Amino acid sequence: MINTNSLGILGQFYLNIRDSFKSIYQNSNFYEKKISKTFDSSFEYKPSPHLLSSIIKYQNKKYKIEDFAIDSIWQNNLSSKDYEKLNNFFWFFSLDLKSSKKTTQTVIKNWISNNSKYQKKSWEFDLTAKRIISWLSNHQLTYEDSDQEYRSTFDYMIQKQTNHLLNEIKNSKEVENKMIGCAAIILTGLAYKNEKQYIVNGLNLLKNIIKSSIDNQGFTKSRNIRQLIFYLKYFIIIREWFKESQSLIPEYIDETIYYLGSSYAFIWQNIKQDVFFNGNYSSENKEFDQYLKRFGYTFKNQINELGGYAILKNKKIILAADIGSSPSKMFSNDYQAGALSFEIFSNDKKLISNAGYYSDKNNKFNKLSRSTALHCALSIEDYSSCNFIKHQKNLIVDKGLKVSKKNVVFENNYWKISGTHDGYLIKFGTIYEREIEFYPEQMKFVGYDKLFRKSSNKEIKFDIRFHLDPNSKVMKTQDNKSILIEIDEEGWKFSCDNFDINIDNGLYFGNKNSYKQNQNIFISGMNNEKEQLIKWEISKL
Repeated sequence: MINTNSLGILGQFYLNIRDSFKSIYQNSNFYEKKISKTFDSSFEYKPSPHLLSSIIKYQNKKYKIEDFAIDSIWQNNLSSKDYEKLNNFFWFFSLDLKSSKKTTQTVIKNWISNNSKYQKKSWEFDLTAKRIISWLSNHQLTYEDSDQEYRSTFDYMIQKQTNHLLNEIKNSKEVENKMIGCAAIILTGLAYKNEKQYIVNGLNLLKNIIKSSIDNQGFTKSRNIRQLIFYLKYFIIIREWFKESQSLIPEYIDETIYYLGSSYAFIWQNIKQDVFFNGNYSSENKEFDQYLKRFGYTFKNQINELGGYAILKNKKIILAADIGSSPSKMFSNDYQAGALSFEIFSNDKKLISNAGYYSDKNNKFNKLSRSTALHCALSIEDYSSCNFIKHQKNLIVDKGLKVSKKNVVFENNYWKISGTHDGYLIKFGTIYEREIEFYPEQMKFVGYDKLFRKSSNKEIKFDIRFHLDPNSKVMKTQDNKSILIEIDEEGWKFSCDNFDINIDNGLYFGNKNSYKQNQNIFISGMNNEKEQLIKWEISKL
C-alpha cells in the first residue's frame, strides 16, 4: 500500500525532473531560436511615464545614471533584493530627465551585453515584464536621439523578452506576476503597432485573468484587498495605454474597471480606512485616490456587503466584519484565518483592530500573522480556524472553512452582523456562530459568541481576543469584570459577566513588514456543553 508520504516524495521527484528538463530546454539553442523570432518593426507609440505613477514609488533622491554606466556593475555580487531592483529597471523612473541619454543607453547596452541570451536569474518572469515596461515608458532617455544600430538592438531585445513572457506566462505561479506580464505584452503590441499578435495574445491572456481570478461581483477570488487594488491599478494603466495610443479600448476592460472600482469604493473609498482582513495592512490608497481623480475615474457603491465583507457606518462609527468563506487553495497565498473577525472605528480611530499582516513570506512573522489568535475572533485549544500547509515559498489553505447563515441588518437605531463557520467542526466537532449588535443611540456594541457541539464528552479550551491599536491605553477595573479602553481621549468599557477577562501583550503588524507591541483583551474559558453562549459588551463612557 502506498502511503501519503510516499506520494509526496514521488510528486516532488517528478517536479524536480520536470524543472531539470525545463532548465535544459531554456538554455538550449532551440529555445534561443524560438524567442529570437522577431520582426522588423519600429517603436511607434511612446507611452507617457506618468501613467505608471500609481505603481511607481518615485525616489526623492534622484539616481545618478553615471553610477550605472560601468559594465562591472552587472557582474557584482548583490543581495537578491538589490539584484531584482537593478534588473527590473524600475529605478529608471527616478532618473532626472536631464540625465544623459547617451549614458542611459550605454547602461542598456551593458545589460544586453551580459544578458542577451536567456539566463534564469536575470530573465525571471516578473523582472522581464517590469524591464520591458520601464524601457518603453522611459523612451525619452532609453530611445530618443540614438543611432540606428542601437535602435535595432533595442527593438530586437524588447520583442525577444516579450516572446519569453508569452512562452512562460502560463507557468507563472503568482497571479500578480501574470498581470504584470500581461501588461508588458500588451504594451509591446501597442508600441510596435505592426505586431498585432502581441495585442491579440495579451488581450486573450487578460480575459483569462478576469475569468479565473475575479468573481461575478467584481471582487478578487482571493478576497485579498491589496490584490483587488493591484488589479484595478493595472487595468487602468492598460486602458490609459490604449487611450493614449489612440487604439480601440476593448469593452470588457471598461467593464472590469467598473466592477473592480465598485469593489474599491466599498472596501476603501466609502470609509477611507484600512480594514485588516486577509493580507491587508496600512496602505497608501489616498495617493491612489489622487491618481484616480487626476485621470477622471469616479467609483460608487452603496451596498453593505461584498466580497465576503460587511461594512456598516454612520458619521462616527464603522463596524466591519469578515463574513466570507476561505478562498480555494490557489487563491490563498495571503489568506488569514480570521473568519468572523471584526473591527470597530470610532471617530476615525480604531477601537478594535485585527493585528494586521506581515507580508514577507521568508519571515516567521508571516505565519504568526495568519493565525486566528491574531484576529478578533474565537480560537479553540490554540488552533486556527483554517489549516495551512507549505507550498513552495507560500503557506496556502489546506483545509478551509465555510461561512453560512450570514445576516446583515442596517437600520438607523439598530445594526447587526452575524454568521456561522465550520472551521472547528472536523477537529473539535464544533460550529462557531457570532452575532454583533450595535445600538447607535446608546453607543453600545453587544456580542454573542456561540459554540454548538455534536458531543460534549471532552472539555475544550476557548479564547476570544479583541486586539487594540498600539496607541490605546487599557486598565482593568477593581471588580475584575470590566476593562477600560482609552484611545485619543475617548473612553470605552469592555465587559463580560460570566467569563474571565484579561489583558495580554501582543504584536501589531499594521505597517508593512514591521511590528509594534500592542495589547489585547481576551475572554477565556472551558467548554463541556453542547451549547455555549459567551456574551460581551463594548459601550462608550
